Amino acid sequence: MQQKQQTLKESFSFSGKGLHTGLDITVTFNPAPADTGYTIQRIDLPEQPVIEAVADNVAATHRGTVIKKGDVVISTIEHAMAALYCAGIDNCAIQVNAPEFPILDGSSILYSEAIEKAGVVEQDAKREVFRITKKYEVTDENGLKLEIYPDDHFSVTTFVDFPSPVLNNQYAVLNNMADFKQEVAAARTFVFVREIQPLLNANLIKGGDLDNAVVIYDQKVEQAELDKLAHAIGAEAPCADTLGYVQKRPLAWDNEPARHKLLDIIGDLALIGKFIEGRVIATKPGHMINNKLARAVRKDMKRTEIQAPIYDPNKAPVMDNVGIKKVMPHRYPMQLVDKIVEIEDNDYVVGIKSVTANEPFFVGHFPEEPVMPGVLQVEAMAQCSGILVLSCVDEPERYSTYFMKIDNVKFRQKVVPGDTLIFRVSFMTPLRRGIAQMKGYAFVGDKIVSEAEFMAQIIKNK
Repeated sequence: MQQKQQTLKESFSFSGKGLHTGLDITVTFNPAPADTGYTIQRIDLPEQPVIEAVADNVAATHRGTVIKKGDVVISTIEHAMAALYCAGIDNCAIQVNAPEFPILDGSSILYSEAIEKAGVVEQDAKREVFRITKKYEVTDENGLKLEIYPDDHFSVTTFVDFPSPVLNNQYAVLNNMADFKQEVAAARTFVFVREIQPLLNANLIKGGDLDNAVVIYDQKVEQAELDKLAHAIGAEAPCADTLGYVQKRPLAWDNEPARHKLLDIIGDLALIGKFIEGRVIATKPGHMINNKLARAVRKDMKRTEIQAPIYDPNKAPVMDNVGIKKVMPHRYPMQLVDKIVEIEDNDYVVGIKSVTANEPFFVGHFPEEPVMPGVLQVEAMAQCSGILVLSCVDEPERYSTYFMKIDNVKFRQKVVPGDTLIFRVSFMTPLRRGIAQMKGYAFVGDKIVSEAEFMAQIIKNK
Protein backbone atom coordinates (compact mmCIF):
# COMPACT_ATOMS: atom_id res chain seq x y z
CA MET A 1 0.00 0.00 0.00
CA GLN A 2 1.26 3.46 -0.92
CA GLN A 3 2.43 5.31 2.17
CA LYS A 4 1.53 8.93 2.86
CA GLN A 5 3.96 11.66 3.82
CA GLN A 6 3.98 12.82 7.44
CA THR A 7 4.85 15.95 9.38
CA LEU A 8 4.67 17.13 12.98
CA LYS A 9 1.26 17.77 14.46
CA GLU A 10 2.57 20.79 16.37
CA SER A 11 5.82 22.67 16.94
CA PHE A 12 8.33 22.17 19.74
CA SER A 13 11.55 23.90 20.81
CA PHE A 14 14.76 23.21 22.71
CA SER A 15 17.33 25.54 24.23
CA GLY A 16 20.84 24.58 25.20
CA LYS A 17 24.54 24.94 24.57
CA GLY A 18 26.22 24.43 21.23
CA LEU A 19 28.80 21.65 21.43
CA HIS A 20 31.41 23.47 19.39
CA THR A 21 30.47 27.16 19.76
CA GLY A 22 29.41 27.07 23.41
CA LEU A 23 26.60 29.50 22.52
CA ASP A 24 23.16 29.46 24.12
CA ILE A 25 20.98 28.20 21.28
CA THR A 26 17.27 27.72 20.63
CA VAL A 27 16.03 25.41 17.89
CA THR A 28 12.38 25.03 16.90
CA PHE A 29 10.84 22.21 14.87
CA ASN A 30 7.68 23.11 12.93
CA PRO A 31 5.18 21.27 10.74
CA ALA A 32 5.91 21.72 7.03
CA PRO A 33 3.89 21.27 3.81
CA ALA A 34 4.13 18.06 1.78
CA ASP A 35 7.25 17.66 -0.38
CA THR A 36 9.21 20.15 1.74
CA GLY A 37 11.68 17.67 3.19
CA TYR A 38 13.89 18.89 6.01
CA THR A 39 14.79 22.58 5.89
CA ILE A 40 16.79 24.62 8.39
CA GLN A 41 16.49 28.41 8.72
CA ARG A 42 19.05 30.66 10.41
CA ILE A 43 16.71 33.17 12.06
CA ASP A 44 19.60 35.00 13.71
CA LEU A 45 20.84 36.36 10.37
CA PRO A 46 19.36 39.42 8.63
CA GLU A 47 17.95 37.59 5.59
CA GLN A 48 17.05 34.48 7.60
CA PRO A 49 18.38 32.10 4.93
CA VAL A 50 17.03 28.57 4.55
CA ILE A 51 19.23 25.56 3.80
CA GLU A 52 17.88 22.22 2.62
CA ALA A 53 19.16 19.43 4.85
CA VAL A 54 20.42 17.17 2.06
CA ALA A 55 23.70 15.37 1.49
CA ASP A 56 24.68 17.65 -1.40
CA ASN A 57 24.82 20.60 1.01
CA VAL A 58 27.17 18.94 3.51
CA ALA A 59 30.34 21.05 3.59
CA ALA A 60 32.26 19.56 6.54
CA THR A 61 32.20 16.38 8.63
CA HIS A 62 34.79 16.88 11.38
CA ARG A 63 33.17 15.96 14.70
CA GLY A 64 29.70 16.52 13.26
CA THR A 65 27.74 17.11 10.07
CA VAL A 66 27.83 20.65 8.74
CA ILE A 67 25.58 21.93 5.96
CA LYS A 68 26.35 25.12 4.08
CA LYS A 69 24.77 27.51 1.59
CA GLY A 70 26.90 30.39 0.47
CA ASP A 71 28.56 31.70 3.63
CA VAL A 72 25.85 30.33 5.92
CA VAL A 73 26.61 27.18 7.92
CA ILE A 74 24.64 25.02 10.35
CA SER A 75 26.39 22.19 12.18
CA THR A 76 25.74 19.25 14.52
CA ILE A 77 22.40 18.42 12.92
CA GLU A 78 22.74 14.63 12.78
CA HIS A 79 21.09 13.78 16.13
CA ALA A 80 17.92 15.68 15.23
CA MET A 81 17.88 14.25 11.70
CA ALA A 82 18.06 10.70 13.06
CA ALA A 83 15.12 11.31 15.38
CA LEU A 84 12.98 12.82 12.61
CA TYR A 85 13.82 10.03 10.17
CA CYS A 86 13.08 7.19 12.58
CA ALA A 87 9.82 8.84 13.65
CA GLY A 88 8.67 8.73 10.02
CA ILE A 89 8.72 12.50 9.53
CA ASP A 90 9.03 13.45 5.85
CA ASN A 91 8.65 17.21 6.18
CA CYS A 92 9.89 19.54 8.91
CA ALA A 93 10.79 23.26 8.88
CA ILE A 94 13.46 23.89 11.51
CA GLN A 95 14.52 27.31 12.81
CA VAL A 96 17.71 27.92 14.76
CA ASN A 97 19.31 31.11 16.07
CA ALA A 98 22.96 30.03 15.80
CA PRO A 99 25.37 28.22 13.46
CA GLU A 100 24.70 24.87 15.11
CA PHE A 101 22.05 22.88 16.96
CA PRO A 102 22.23 22.59 20.76
CA ILE A 103 23.97 19.41 21.83
CA LEU A 104 21.46 18.73 24.66
CA ASP A 105 22.57 15.47 26.32
CA GLY A 106 24.67 14.35 23.34
CA SER A 107 22.06 11.90 22.02
CA SER A 108 18.73 11.91 20.16
CA ILE A 109 16.49 10.90 23.02
CA LEU A 110 15.13 14.37 23.85
CA TYR A 111 14.28 14.94 20.19
CA SER A 112 12.56 11.55 19.96
CA GLU A 113 10.52 12.21 23.10
CA ALA A 114 9.51 15.67 21.87
CA ILE A 115 8.39 14.30 18.49
CA GLU A 116 6.31 11.66 20.25
CA LYS A 117 4.72 14.32 22.47
CA ALA A 118 4.05 16.74 19.59
CA GLY A 119 2.48 14.00 17.50
CA VAL A 120 2.70 13.04 13.86
CA VAL A 121 0.08 13.84 11.23
CA GLU A 122 -0.44 12.20 7.83
CA GLN A 123 -0.45 14.45 4.77
CA ASP A 124 -2.35 14.24 1.51
CA ALA A 125 0.70 13.34 -0.56
CA LYS A 126 2.41 10.09 -1.48
CA ARG A 127 5.67 9.11 0.15
CA GLU A 128 8.24 8.11 -2.43
CA VAL A 129 10.55 5.47 -1.00
CA PHE A 130 13.84 4.83 -2.81
CA ARG A 131 14.38 1.09 -3.04
CA ILE A 132 17.98 -0.09 -3.09
CA THR A 133 18.31 -2.40 -6.10
CA LYS A 134 22.09 -2.85 -6.22
CA LYS A 135 25.01 -3.00 -3.83
CA TYR A 136 26.60 0.32 -2.87
CA GLU A 137 30.05 0.36 -1.30
CA VAL A 138 32.24 3.25 -0.19
CA THR A 139 35.64 2.91 1.46
CA ASP A 140 38.69 4.90 2.44
CA GLU A 141 42.36 4.21 3.02
CA ASN A 142 41.86 3.86 6.80
CA GLY A 143 39.70 0.76 6.54
CA LEU A 144 36.37 2.57 6.85
CA LYS A 145 33.65 0.89 4.79
CA LEU A 146 29.92 1.39 4.34
CA GLU A 147 27.73 -0.87 2.22
CA ILE A 148 24.03 -0.96 1.35
CA TYR A 149 22.35 -4.10 0.06
CA PRO A 150 18.84 -4.54 -1.37
CA ASP A 151 16.22 -5.39 1.24
CA ASP A 152 12.51 -4.88 1.82
CA HIS A 153 13.03 -2.46 4.73
CA PHE A 154 15.67 -0.16 6.21
CA SER A 155 18.10 -1.57 8.77
CA VAL A 156 21.60 -0.77 10.02
CA THR A 157 24.41 -2.88 11.44
CA THR A 158 27.57 -1.12 12.57
CA PHE A 159 30.97 -2.31 13.77
CA VAL A 160 33.50 -0.09 15.53
CA ASP A 161 37.15 -0.88 16.07
CA PHE A 162 39.43 1.53 17.95
CA PRO A 163 43.06 0.96 18.96
CA SER A 164 42.05 1.29 22.58
CA PRO A 165 42.16 -0.96 25.64
CA VAL A 166 38.89 0.60 26.83
CA LEU A 167 36.91 0.77 23.59
CA ASN A 168 38.03 -1.65 20.90
CA ASN A 169 35.56 -3.94 19.11
CA GLN A 170 31.81 -3.32 19.42
CA TYR A 171 28.81 -3.73 17.20
CA ALA A 172 25.19 -2.59 17.21
CA VAL A 173 22.14 -3.53 15.15
CA LEU A 174 18.81 -1.83 14.47
CA ASN A 175 16.46 -3.92 12.36
CA ASN A 176 13.30 -1.87 12.86
CA MET A 177 13.19 1.92 12.88
CA ALA A 178 10.25 1.73 15.30
CA ASP A 179 12.77 0.51 17.92
CA PHE A 180 15.04 3.55 17.53
CA LYS A 181 13.73 5.45 20.56
CA GLN A 182 14.01 2.40 22.79
CA GLU A 183 17.27 0.92 21.50
CA VAL A 184 19.42 3.74 20.08
CA ALA A 185 18.17 7.28 20.71
CA ALA A 186 19.72 7.58 24.20
CA ALA A 187 23.23 6.64 23.03
CA ARG A 188 25.51 9.64 23.73
CA THR A 189 28.37 11.01 21.72
CA PHE A 190 31.83 10.13 23.00
CA VAL A 191 35.37 11.48 22.87
CA PHE A 192 38.78 10.16 23.85
CA VAL A 193 40.82 12.21 26.33
CA ARG A 194 43.71 12.19 23.81
CA GLU A 195 41.42 13.99 21.32
CA ILE A 196 40.36 16.81 23.64
CA GLN A 197 43.40 19.08 23.34
CA PRO A 198 43.52 18.91 19.50
CA LEU A 199 39.80 19.71 19.42
CA LEU A 200 40.29 22.66 21.76
CA ASN A 201 43.20 23.83 19.60
CA ALA A 202 40.83 23.68 16.59
CA ASN A 203 38.44 25.99 18.45
CA LEU A 204 35.88 23.18 18.87
CA ILE A 205 33.95 21.57 21.78
CA LYS A 206 33.59 24.87 23.65
CA GLY A 207 30.30 23.52 24.99
CA GLY A 208 31.47 19.98 25.67
CA ASP A 209 31.18 18.53 29.17
CA LEU A 210 30.24 15.36 31.00
CA ASP A 211 26.54 16.24 30.68
CA ASN A 212 26.62 15.81 26.91
CA ALA A 213 29.42 13.35 26.17
CA VAL A 214 31.04 10.17 27.39
CA VAL A 215 34.78 10.71 27.83
CA ILE A 216 37.10 7.74 27.37
CA TYR A 217 40.44 7.74 29.18
CA ASP A 218 42.48 5.00 27.49
CA GLN A 219 46.07 6.27 27.40
CA LYS A 220 47.81 7.25 30.63
CA VAL A 221 49.08 10.84 30.96
CA GLU A 222 50.53 12.81 33.83
CA GLN A 223 48.00 13.80 36.48
CA ALA A 224 48.78 17.50 35.96
CA GLU A 225 48.00 17.26 32.27
CA LEU A 226 44.82 15.32 32.99
CA ASP A 227 43.76 17.96 35.53
CA LYS A 228 44.32 20.69 32.94
CA LEU A 229 42.19 18.92 30.29
CA ALA A 230 39.45 18.22 32.81
CA HIS A 231 39.37 21.87 33.81
CA ALA A 232 39.05 22.88 30.13
CA ILE A 233 35.77 20.97 29.84
CA GLY A 234 34.53 21.75 33.33
CA ALA A 235 34.92 18.21 34.61
CA GLU A 236 36.54 16.55 37.59
CA ALA A 237 39.75 14.80 36.56
CA PRO A 238 39.91 11.03 37.00
CA CYS A 239 42.87 9.33 38.61
CA ALA A 240 45.68 9.26 36.05
CA ASP A 241 46.42 5.61 36.90
CA THR A 242 42.90 4.33 36.19
CA LEU A 243 41.77 3.86 32.59
CA GLY A 244 38.07 3.72 31.71
CA TYR A 245 34.93 5.68 30.96
CA VAL A 246 34.41 9.09 32.52
CA GLN A 247 30.79 10.23 32.76
CA LYS A 248 28.25 11.59 35.22
CA ARG A 249 25.76 8.81 34.60
CA PRO A 250 26.45 5.14 33.79
CA LEU A 251 26.54 3.87 30.23
CA ALA A 252 23.04 3.21 28.92
CA TRP A 253 24.37 0.00 27.31
CA ASP A 254 27.74 -1.72 27.32
CA ASN A 255 27.97 -0.95 23.59
CA GLU A 256 26.71 2.65 23.86
CA PRO A 257 29.51 4.02 21.63
CA ALA A 258 28.61 1.58 18.82
CA ARG A 259 24.95 2.51 19.19
CA HIS A 260 25.84 6.19 18.93
CA LYS A 261 27.77 5.51 15.72
CA LEU A 262 24.63 3.78 14.42
CA LEU A 263 22.61 6.86 15.40
CA ASP A 264 25.02 9.07 13.44
CA ILE A 265 24.73 6.85 10.37
CA ILE A 266 20.94 7.20 10.37
CA GLY A 267 21.19 10.96 10.84
CA ASP A 268 23.60 11.29 7.94
CA LEU A 269 21.66 8.96 5.64
CA ALA A 270 18.48 10.90 6.40
CA LEU A 271 20.06 13.57 4.20
CA ILE A 272 19.50 11.35 1.15
CA GLY A 273 16.17 13.15 1.00
CA LYS A 274 13.87 10.13 0.89
CA PHE A 275 13.21 7.10 3.02
CA ILE A 276 15.12 4.13 1.67
CA GLU A 277 14.68 0.38 1.68
CA GLY A 278 18.04 -1.30 2.11
CA ARG A 279 20.34 -3.00 4.60
CA VAL A 280 23.29 -0.88 5.73
CA ILE A 281 26.49 -2.57 6.93
CA ALA A 282 28.97 -0.10 8.41
CA THR A 283 32.54 -0.88 9.42
CA LYS A 284 34.32 1.87 11.38
CA PRO A 285 31.85 4.55 10.22
CA GLY A 286 32.28 8.31 10.49
CA HIS A 287 30.50 11.41 9.25
CA MET A 288 32.73 11.78 6.18
CA ILE A 289 32.17 8.28 4.83
CA ASN A 290 28.50 8.38 5.87
CA ASN A 291 28.07 11.45 3.68
CA LYS A 292 29.99 9.80 0.85
CA LEU A 293 27.46 6.95 0.85
CA ALA A 294 24.50 9.33 1.13
CA ARG A 295 25.75 11.28 -1.89
CA ALA A 296 26.20 8.11 -3.95
CA VAL A 297 22.63 6.96 -3.28
CA ARG A 298 21.24 10.46 -3.77
CA LYS A 299 23.00 10.75 -7.14
CA ASP A 300 21.22 7.63 -8.41
CA MET A 301 17.95 8.71 -6.81
CA LYS A 302 17.96 12.07 -8.61
CA ARG A 303 18.45 10.50 -12.02
CA THR A 304 15.87 7.76 -11.45
CA GLU A 305 12.57 9.14 -12.67
CA ILE A 306 10.57 6.27 -11.24
CA GLN A 307 11.53 2.83 -9.95
CA ALA A 308 10.07 -0.33 -11.45
CA PRO A 309 7.43 -2.04 -9.30
CA ILE A 310 8.50 -5.21 -7.50
CA TYR A 311 7.09 -8.20 -9.37
CA ASP A 312 7.01 -11.52 -7.55
CA PRO A 313 5.78 -14.23 -10.00
CA ASN A 314 5.14 -16.57 -7.05
CA LYS A 315 2.57 -14.24 -5.53
CA ALA A 316 -1.08 -14.75 -6.47
CA PRO A 317 -2.36 -11.94 -8.71
CA VAL A 318 -5.00 -9.49 -7.59
CA MET A 319 -6.80 -10.12 -10.89
CA ASP A 320 -5.97 -13.00 -13.24
CA ASN A 321 -6.74 -13.32 -16.94
CA VAL A 322 -10.29 -14.47 -16.27
CA GLY A 323 -10.89 -11.64 -13.84
CA ILE A 324 -9.66 -9.09 -16.37
CA LYS A 325 -12.18 -10.36 -18.93
CA LYS A 326 -15.00 -9.73 -16.47
CA VAL A 327 -14.32 -5.97 -16.40
CA MET A 328 -12.67 -5.34 -19.78
CA PRO A 329 -14.17 -5.99 -23.25
CA HIS A 330 -10.86 -6.89 -24.91
CA ARG A 331 -10.28 -10.40 -26.23
CA TYR A 332 -7.60 -12.16 -28.28
CA PRO A 333 -5.62 -10.80 -30.01
CA MET A 334 -6.21 -7.41 -28.36
CA GLN A 335 -6.14 -8.36 -24.69
CA LEU A 336 -2.61 -7.23 -23.88
CA VAL A 337 -2.57 -7.53 -20.08
CA ASP A 338 -2.19 -11.01 -18.59
CA LYS A 339 -2.76 -10.19 -14.92
CA ILE A 340 -2.96 -7.41 -12.35
CA VAL A 341 -0.54 -7.91 -9.45
CA GLU A 342 -1.24 -4.75 -7.47
CA ILE A 343 -4.04 -2.21 -7.39
CA GLU A 344 -4.72 0.71 -5.09
CA ASP A 345 -8.08 2.40 -5.68
CA ASN A 346 -7.76 6.08 -6.52
CA ASP A 347 -4.00 5.71 -6.85
CA TYR A 348 -2.26 3.18 -9.11
CA VAL A 349 -2.31 -0.24 -10.75
CA VAL A 350 0.47 -2.69 -11.71
CA GLY A 351 -0.10 -5.08 -14.61
CA ILE A 352 1.95 -7.79 -16.32
CA LYS A 353 2.33 -8.84 -19.96
CA SER A 354 4.54 -11.81 -20.87
CA VAL A 355 5.78 -11.27 -24.42
CA THR A 356 6.19 -14.55 -26.33
CA ALA A 357 7.38 -15.41 -29.82
CA ASN A 358 3.82 -16.58 -30.61
CA GLU A 359 2.31 -13.06 -30.53
CA PRO A 360 0.39 -12.59 -33.81
CA PHE A 361 1.94 -9.18 -34.50
CA PHE A 362 5.44 -10.67 -34.73
CA VAL A 363 4.44 -12.31 -38.03
CA GLY A 364 4.81 -8.97 -39.76
CA HIS A 365 6.70 -6.86 -37.16
CA PHE A 366 9.27 -8.03 -38.09
CA PRO A 367 9.81 -11.59 -39.40
CA GLU A 368 13.60 -11.52 -39.05
CA GLU A 369 13.78 -9.18 -36.06
CA PRO A 370 10.65 -9.44 -33.89
CA VAL A 371 9.93 -6.18 -32.05
CA MET A 372 6.73 -5.41 -30.15
CA PRO A 373 5.08 -2.37 -31.77
CA GLY A 374 5.20 0.72 -29.58
CA VAL A 375 1.54 1.41 -30.25
CA LEU A 376 0.66 -1.94 -28.63
CA GLN A 377 2.75 -1.09 -25.57
CA VAL A 378 0.68 2.07 -25.28
CA GLU A 379 -2.49 0.04 -25.76
CA ALA A 380 -1.44 -2.31 -22.96
CA MET A 381 -0.84 0.65 -20.66
CA ALA A 382 -4.22 2.03 -21.70
CA GLN A 383 -5.87 -1.26 -20.73
CA CYS A 384 -4.23 -1.04 -17.30
CA SER A 385 -5.53 2.53 -17.09
CA GLY A 386 -9.02 1.27 -17.82
CA ILE A 387 -8.78 -1.29 -15.04
CA LEU A 388 -7.60 1.44 -12.65
CA VAL A 389 -10.50 3.72 -13.54
CA LEU A 390 -13.06 0.93 -13.28
CA SER A 391 -11.71 -0.05 -9.85
CA CYS A 392 -13.14 3.24 -8.58
CA VAL A 393 -16.79 2.42 -9.39
CA ASP A 394 -19.34 -0.11 -8.18
CA GLU A 395 -20.27 -2.84 -10.67
CA PRO A 396 -17.35 -2.09 -13.03
CA GLU A 397 -18.65 -4.62 -15.56
CA ARG A 398 -21.48 -2.18 -16.36
CA TYR A 399 -19.03 0.53 -17.50
CA SER A 400 -16.52 1.02 -20.31
CA THR A 401 -13.51 3.31 -20.53
CA TYR A 402 -12.93 5.34 -23.68
CA PHE A 403 -9.71 7.24 -24.29
CA MET A 404 -9.96 10.87 -25.29
CA LYS A 405 -6.30 11.79 -25.51
CA ILE A 406 -2.83 10.25 -25.28
CA ASP A 407 0.12 12.63 -24.78
CA ASN A 408 3.87 12.66 -24.18
CA VAL A 409 4.49 9.17 -25.52
CA LYS A 410 8.13 8.05 -25.35
CA PHE A 411 9.83 4.82 -26.40
CA ARG A 412 13.19 4.14 -24.83
CA GLN A 413 14.20 0.64 -25.87
CA LYS A 414 12.99 -2.39 -27.80
CA VAL A 415 10.62 -5.00 -26.39
CA VAL A 416 11.25 -8.48 -27.80
CA PRO A 417 10.05 -12.08 -27.29
CA GLY A 418 11.02 -13.33 -23.84
CA ASP A 419 10.57 -9.94 -22.14
CA THR A 420 8.14 -9.50 -19.26
CA LEU A 421 6.49 -6.10 -19.37
CA ILE A 422 5.59 -4.54 -16.03
CA PHE A 423 3.12 -1.66 -16.30
CA ARG A 424 2.56 0.95 -13.63
CA VAL A 425 -0.27 3.42 -14.21
CA SER A 426 -1.28 6.06 -11.69
CA PHE A 427 -3.72 8.95 -11.50
CA MET A 428 -2.27 12.37 -12.24
CA THR A 429 -5.44 14.06 -10.96
CA PRO A 430 -8.45 12.74 -9.03
CA LEU A 431 -11.28 11.16 -11.02
CA ARG A 432 -13.87 13.90 -11.60
CA ARG A 433 -17.14 13.74 -13.55
CA GLY A 434 -16.08 10.50 -15.15
CA ILE A 435 -12.86 12.00 -16.54
CA ALA A 436 -9.45 10.63 -15.52
CA GLN A 437 -5.91 11.75 -16.29
CA MET A 438 -3.22 9.12 -15.79
CA LYS A 439 0.48 8.50 -16.28
CA GLY A 440 1.74 5.11 -17.41
CA TYR A 441 5.16 3.49 -17.50
CA ALA A 442 6.22 0.16 -19.00
CA PHE A 443 9.30 -1.57 -17.62
CA VAL A 444 11.42 -4.54 -18.59
CA GLY A 445 13.40 -5.38 -15.49
CA ASP A 446 14.43 -2.09 -13.88
CA LYS A 447 14.45 -0.12 -17.13
CA ILE A 448 11.66 2.06 -18.51
CA VAL A 449 10.88 0.98 -22.08
CA SER A 450 7.94 3.29 -22.79
CA GLU A 451 5.69 5.84 -21.14
CA ALA A 452 2.58 7.89 -21.90
CA GLU A 453 -0.07 10.13 -20.39
CA PHE A 454 -3.76 9.32 -20.84
CA MET A 455 -7.07 11.11 -20.57
CA ALA A 456 -10.06 8.79 -20.43
CA GLN A 457 -13.80 8.95 -19.85
CA ILE A 458 -15.81 6.32 -18.06
CA ILE A 459 -19.28 5.70 -19.55
CA LYS A 460 -22.06 3.40 -18.39
CA ASN A 461 -22.92 0.71 -20.91
CA LYS A 462 -26.34 0.81 -22.56
